[in-house]
Amino acid sequence: MDALWNALKPDRDGLVAAIAQQHDTGEVLMLAWMNRESIAETLRTGRVCYWSRSRAALWRKGEKSGQIQRLVEMRLDCDGDSVLLLVDQTGVACHTGRRSCFYRAVRDGDLIEIAAIERDPTDLYGHS
Repeated sequence: MDALWNALKPDRDGLVAAIAQQHDTGEVLMLAWMNRESIAETLRTGRVCYWSRSRAALWRKGEKSGQIQRLVEMRLDCDGDSVLLLVDQTGVACHTGRRSCFYRAVRDGDLIEIAAIERDPTDLYGHS
């Protein structure tokens, strides 16, 4: 873990950006943040754990919704300020109930939704 952490260049809050991508399809699922502790837990357990900036706490993906991510491989970018997590996503990745957080696209100058809700967020989290 020390060698990995030394290869990373976290921001002043000790965080690196983490992009989750479905390992077998290449679908980009989400972006979140990781610190040393969340990276260590992810590597130790194989279940992806992030750092929630809003809660200032570890966030184990799927702990409330059951929509977990299993780590297949972790990659570092050339600058060491972000990681790419190749994951096996169970269900949806987005809190809106969509498979990916990247469900809006700019097309012909308009912002449009390109992915439908697959799971009602109320079913996932008990609230919308």
